[in-house]
Amino acid sequence: MTRVFVYGILKKGQPNNYRMFDKNNGKAEYLGLAFTIQKYPLVITTKDNIPFLLNIPGQGHRVHGEIYKVDDQMLKFLDTFKSVPTWYQRTVVQLEVKEWVGKTEGEEKVSPGSITDAFVYTTTMYEPDWRSLPCYESYDSEGDHGLKYRCREERD
Repeated sequence: MTRVFVYGILKKGQPNNYRMFDKNNGKAEYLGLAFTIQKYPLVITTKDNIPFLLNIPGQGHRVHGEIYKVDDQMLKFLDTFKSVPTWYQRTVVQLEVKEWVGKTEGEEKVSPGSITDAFVYTTTMYEPDWRSLPCYESYDSEGDHGLKYRCREERD
């Protein structure tokens, strides 16, 4: 099982969270809340208002999201869903745990403030103007930013 940090449309309450629990995609277990140790630019862009975490450590904000434990099948699904390597690249990020509900067999209990590693989907394949877009520390598809996410089923 592998840990994955999600910060956008795959989080609880977001349009694609159901994909994390579709057994056809593999297995995922919610472990808790965390935020990145380093700052990253989390931007919303394209005509579909997709959230992207630009792989530019040190810029932007410490990004808030959720940690999941996934099996190999779910990891392969997420790579495909995230169009790795065309749109996103799967990289490792250090996280500070905010809340932990997961049961980690054979591991120590993870406490708030602990540091852990997880995979995250970031991008280095972005348009130059994306660097000047507003950055967010947390994403919500219905947020105050007014940029409503368009699901794949709604796109051309």
